[in-house]
Amino acid sequence: MSASNLPFTVSGGVVLVTGAAMGMGRLYALRAAREGAGVVILWDVDADGLANTAAEVTALGARAVVRQVDLADRAAIAEAAAECTSEGPLTLLVNNAGIVRGALFWDHSPERDIALTMDINALAPMYVTHAFLPGMMADAARPRRILNIASAAGTVSNPRMSVYAASKWAVIGWSDSLRLELEQQGFGHLKVTTFCPSYISTGMFDGARGPLLTPLMTPEDAVDRAWRATLAGQPQLIAPATAQLGKVLRGLLPVRAWDFVGGKVFGIYSTMDKFTGRDQKAGTR
Repeated sequence: MSASNLPFTVSGGVVLVTGAAMGMGRLYALRAAREGAGVVILWDVDADGLANTAAEVTALGARAVVRQVDLADRAAIAEAAAECTSEGPLTLLVNNAGIVRGALFWDHSPERDIALTMDINALAPMYVTHAFLPGMMADAARPRRILNIASAAGTVSNPRMSVYAASKWAVIGWSDSLRLELEQQGFGHLKVTTFCPSYISTGMFDGARGPLLTPLMTPEDAVDRAWRATLAGQPQLIAPATAQLGKVLRGLLPVRAWDFVGGKVFGIYSTMDKFTGRDQKAGTR
C-alpha cells in the first residue's frame, strides 16, 4: 500500500512545534507526546517556557529536543534546523508561532510591529518549512504532515489588525499553494493543512471579542480541531462555522454590502476596539 493511503500517525515519529513554550504550541507538543511521538522538537525564544514544556513532554514518554530560536532571525532558523535534521525527517511540522499587534496601521512601528509581525507570522513558517521539506519529501516510507496555523483574520479585513491580517493572508496563500505543488508533483505522502481559527482565549487576544454567534474558542478546542484535520489530511479548516460563513459572504457580496453585514450585523469590524493583548516574546503564541 502506498504511504499516501496509509492512516497518518505521529507514533514513533519526529514532531517539530514552533512557539512551543506556551499556549497552543505547548498543547500541540503535549498532544504529539500523548499520541506516541518518539521525538518532539520544541522551538521558542522563551527558554524558561521551553524547559517547562520539555519536562511535560518527557513525562509523557517522548524525548524532548529543545532549541531556543528567535524566529524573526533567518540565520537562527537555519542554524537550529541544521542541528535538528540529525533527528531524521519530520513526521509532523507544526508552524504555530505567532504574534499580534492590535493598533491602527499608522500607529504601527515599522521595525517593532510591521517587520517583526511579518517576520514571525509569514516568513518564519516558510523558512522553517523550506529547511525541513527536502527530508519530508524524500522519505515516503510513511505519511507526513505540515500544519500551518493561519487565522480567520486572513480571510476577512478587520480594523486594528491590518498587519496581522496581512501576515495571515500571506500564510494562507503560501500554505495552500505548497499543498497544491506537493499534490501535483507526486508527493502524496506529504499533506498540508491550513488552520484558520477565529479568536482563541490564549491571552494573545485579551480584550478582543468574538463577532456575532462566534464565541472565543478555548485553546484545547482549537488544538483538537486542528489536530483532527491534520490527521485526516484536510486541506483547510476555518473554525468555528460562523468564521467560514463570513468568508463565504465576503466573497459573494459587493464590498459595501459586506461592510454593512460584516461590520454592522456581525460586528466584525469592532472586535478589536478593546484589545489589550499581552506582552509578546518573538516566537510565542
